[in-house]
Amino acid sequence: MFKGSIVASVTPFKNGKVDEEKLQELIEFQIKNGTSGIVPCGTTGESATLTFEEHERVIEITVKKVNKRVPVIAGTGSNSTQEAIMLTRHAEKLGADASLQVSPYYNRPTQRGLYEHFKAIADSVKIPIMLYNIASRTGVNIEPETIARLAKDCRNIISVKEASGSLDQMSRIKALCPPDFELLSGDDSLTLPVMSIGGLGIVSVVANIVPKDVAEMVAAFEKGNLKKAQEIHFRLLPLTKAIFIETNPGPIKTAMGLLGMCDPVLRLPMVNVAGDNLVKLEKALKDYGLL
Repeated sequence: MFKGSIVASVTPFKNGKVDEEKLQELIEFQIKNGTSGIVPCGTTGESATLTFEEHERVIEITVKKVNKRVPVIAGTGSNSTQEAIMLTRHAEKLGADASLQVSPYYNRPTQRGLYEHFKAIADSVKIPIMLYNIASRTGVNIEPETIARLAKDCRNIISVKEASGSLDQMSRIKALCPPDFELLSGDDSLTLPVMSIGGLGIVSVVANIVPKDVAEMVAAFEKGNLKKAQEIHFRLLPLTKAIFIETNPGPIKTAMGLLGMCDPVLRLPMVNVAGDNLVKLEKALKDYGLL
């Protein structure tokens, strides 16, 4: 179910509210440029600062606009298990095809706590679940053994977005989990290496501005055209590095503002890129031919 270039979409704001019209424009832009799936309300979508009402509305708009053309994988994770269950049930009711579940942040649960958290969510819904492992932001790593146990015990936990940055860890996940368990990169710069060990694609941030290129790189690898995939990978690399010059989604929202794609405003405590980093970001966009 989860493969190709899946965009972790931004949430555009205008006058302090979700810009619903712009959100629909951005979704259409993604689908027209070969994106394989849409993830609303993830880290890039500023889920941490959306109200419950906004969170549900963004998912509802995304589901309706996509209209089953590609899977919608709603970000419904939380550091509160009951809150994650509530959000996931609502996303299922709205028609989301799947759920993205980040590991509980701040709490720093044990591996047993992680297992029980994800199992409780999986047991509460029927839709497929993609785990999201990003210890750099959450403070806890979902160990490969825990992922394998969840994949075995929960029929609807079928995938992981791996943003640990460790190819060793990802290799262990592939070795321990069932053959049909789906591994996706959570780091744009590692998409090609992850696919070389059995990953099926990327949940991408940079695809917000260059969806066609990311989709073509993944497709080239799938077709066995490694040379073309490598060429796109190396061309994308400086842009990808610039997009993560500061904490996501600050740089990607700033870039989209510079490109006239949407208002670059972020919800505090996130802020736009400024100073020397803004100069570097602008240079990367120019070098890529976007500005």
